[in-house]
Amino acid sequence: MRCPFCGAEDTKVIDSRLSGEGEQVRRRRKCTVCSERFTTYESVELNLPRVVKTDDSRVQFDGRKLRAGMSRALEKRPVSTEQVEAAINRITRKLASSGDAEVSSRSIGELVMDELRKLDQVAYVRFASVYRSFEDVRAFTEEIELLERDPTPEEHRQQMKLLDEDEK
Repeated sequence: MRCPFCGAEDTKVIDSRLSGEGEQVRRRRKCTVCSERFTTYESVELNLPRVVKTDDSRVQFDGRKLRAGMSRALEKRPVSTEQVEAAINRITRKLASSGDAEVSSRSIGELVMDELRKLDQVAYVRFASVYRSFEDVRAFTEEIELLERDPTPEEHRQQMKLLDEDEK
């Protein structure tokens, strides 16, 4: 692995551990030339379907776009990086396991909204307002009323804990 600071090709792995629900390996490295430390992530490269955009063009799935969209919605919200990575991994797994050669960008947006709804309601409304192109305050109000009928992310997490305890 090339050092991002000095460009040297000789770096040493200091520590390795699993990250993102065991989907990634996080490695702390140290450059043998400049002694700077940095982190790398190793993950499996999946055969993901091509994305069919609204204009019918087709592009390769780009996890960076997914991460950027979720990060914008979650900006300044109390959601950990680990929670975001886990959500991204769940979305990616669903896409890879679908077996489809192509998936619509709309389907990906729905998967993102499902994950954001579980993580943080404010982030969900932020994403939905852009994704669904809310035109007026009424559209926001309708979406918020729908959310009020659903359990909050914290209530959802508590329910999951109870379910896990019941299985033991």
